[in-house]
Amino acid sequence: MNQTAGPYDVCGIGSALVDILVEVPAETVEACGLIKGSMQLMDLPASEAIHRQLPPGHERSGGSAANTIAGLACLGAKAGFVGRVADDRFGEVFTADLESLGVAFGGQAVTGGGGTGRCLILVTPDADRTMCTTLGVAAHLAASDLSEDMIAGSAVTYLEGYLWDEPVAIGAIRRVIEVAHGAGRKVALALSDSFCVDRHRAAWRELVADHIDVLFGNEAEYRSLTGEADLAAACRSLARPGLTATVTRGEHGAWAFDGPGPLVAVDAQAVDPVVDTTGAGDLYAAGFLFGLVRGADLNTCARYGTLAAAEVISHLGARPEQDLATLLVGA
Repeated sequence: MNQTAGPYDVCGIGSALVDILVEVPAETVEACGLIKGSMQLMDLPASEAIHRQLPPGHERSGGSAANTIAGLACLGAKAGFVGRVADDRFGEVFTADLESLGVAFGGQAVTGGGGTGRCLILVTPDADRTMCTTLGVAAHLAASDLSEDMIAGSAVTYLEGYLWDEPVAIGAIRRVIEVAHGAGRKVALALSDSFCVDRHRAAWRELVADHIDVLFGNEAEYRSLTGEADLAAACRSLARPGLTATVTRGEHGAWAFDGPGPLVAVDAQAVDPVVDTTGAGDLYAAGFLFGLVRGADLNTCARYGTLAAAEVISHLGARPEQDLATLLVGA
């Protein structure tokens, strides 16, 4: 794949959130009544009740698809993002952050309906993260919020699976697919979280089988989607002409396959120490998509992904701190 005819390489559609990262011992996660390693949606009072039990944290703009788009921009891709923010301080921070990276913001700042979304992230010493997400106005992303010109002008439109938790956003996702495919473009989906897959398995099986061109997920998400305990069997059950798919395997690297072709395996990049796995999958997707829109083979796409993921897990937070483009030179 090498599509450069439009003004954008990739457009991301997702929840515009501000991340609040807090480093805590594993016991704190349990004491807060949370499932370690999960993402849970909650209202603002519930999130604030947990936040009051924690030490001070670090505020950074985030959101799964937005992290991927930020990574792509850092790699030199032409990128856009569509999401909903409120007309408040967090909304200004989020928008300014993306625009400072050269990302075109195709969303809008709205009044009413709650503030800009936020995600309280508890990072444990094993670098795992447990997320408490309050969507705010991001929960109301609708088809009317979409920049259809941006979608039609992007080689790939990248969707985060978390959106499917909000009924109004399902209509927006279906409209994205219609617009992108109508313009001869590709649609990519990130499965986002195994608990999210559990909630929407039947709908997502249909979506992946008939409407998605590029699929991202980790081992747990692939197993949940397919019902296969063996990862290779899960990949084989998803394989079909027209689908490019990749699965991240933590310290074991990543696999990728195109249609019924063979699995391509790539080793993980060495990182010592691993500080925070927040954003690892997001940045893997950034590297993979960067290679894909430039016509690279699957091996190169997956290596780009592992390099970008390795950078982000070497520090706190889900946005790159090194020059990703330099890291990819010679990869």
